Amino acid sequence: MMDVHSPGKSVDGDGRQAVVAAARAALGDAIAQFIDQCMQRPQPASHLIAVLHKVQAQHGYLSAEHLDAVAQLMQVPAAKVAGVASFYHFFRLQPRGKYSVNVCMGTACYVKGAERVAQRIMDELGVGWGETSKDGVFTLEGSRCLGTCGLAPVVMIGDEVHANVTPEQVPRILEKYIRAAREATV
Repeated sequence: MMDVHSPGKSVDGDGRQAVVAAARAALGDAIAQFIDQCMQRPQPASHLIAVLHKVQAQHGYLSAEHLDAVAQLMQVPAAKVAGVASFYHFFRLQPRGKYSVNVCMGTACYVKGAERVAQRIMDELGVGWGETSKDGVFTLEGSRCLGTCGLAPVVMIGDEVHANVTPEQVPRILEKYIRAAREATV
């Protein structure tokens, strides 16, 4: 029987080993090993953000299962892990689409109709800001400025800039990426 007063130790039969094994499986070996290293350092909980970055880099986002696994392995309350993940804007709690659709909402783009372009994209994809289309192809995001003011309004999909976009052009632009996504899965 293990010492119940030592952190990370369990009494045989309490299920802790199964929980740890499931958490390690959910995160993968590399992340589990990184957490092991963090747990050997002073103040291991101070490495929570670094751990969450690694999880997101590997999995693309932080699912509820990932957050729970991190909490279990780092022995940090699940509410704290979820709080940190939801507080910082660079953490994503939902899967992202194959293509990020970034609509510039800077002053030049806004004045030239970016809001109407964004609304047409929302209508076509059935999403709001920060959401991913049901088919998993697109995630809609807004940007304060893409630095291409002379081309306003601008929509950036992946790394490709679409200039002087009108709401009427949106279906044709999106179709190009829908076809590419279909071809990639064949």
